[in-house]
Amino acid sequence: MKNQIENTDFETRSLDSVCINESRLQHRWYHNAKYLITGILFGIIFIKAEVISWYRIQEMFRFQSFHMYGIIGSAVVVGMISVWVIKKYNVNTIYGEKIEFHDKTFNKGQVIGGLIFGFGWALTGACPGPLFAQIGTGATVIIVTLLSAIAGTWVYGFFRNRLPH
Repeated sequence: MKNQIENTDFETRSLDSVCINESRLQHRWYHNAKYLITGILFGIIFIKAEVISWYRIQEMFRFQSFHMYGIIGSAVVVGMISVWVIKKYNVNTIYGEKIEFHDKTFNKGQVIGGLIFGFGWALTGACPGPLFAQIGTGATVIIVTLLSAIAGTWVYGFFRNRLPH
């Protein structure tokens, strides 16, 4: 049984294609400072680990170095362990809310989207995560990549209901 939601075009889509923040908590604006601090620290870690290095990204796509594969693989393992711990011990958020995981269904659009994403990553030397860190280091040409990513997201949102499932 799939959970259904209504979208703005009055069509229904399954929850496996939509991310929803189900939190009902309201916080003051300064509660978001923790996200700003975390983002800054994450950016510094990206820079120090050379995750934002165009050279390292090109090395990865040419299969010349294990550096990026090791970082990505470590992130996948940490994510898997984290999800396992959350599910096994019914871990809640720091505010006591239940964490829920929804089953996902596979469709060919995920493969097509992944290929487009990978090609863009290989061509630009930047995935969306480190774009801001790259700009912060002075690589202002990455602003073109950022604007292109925003435009691509908008185009996807515009055509989403007409794309094959």
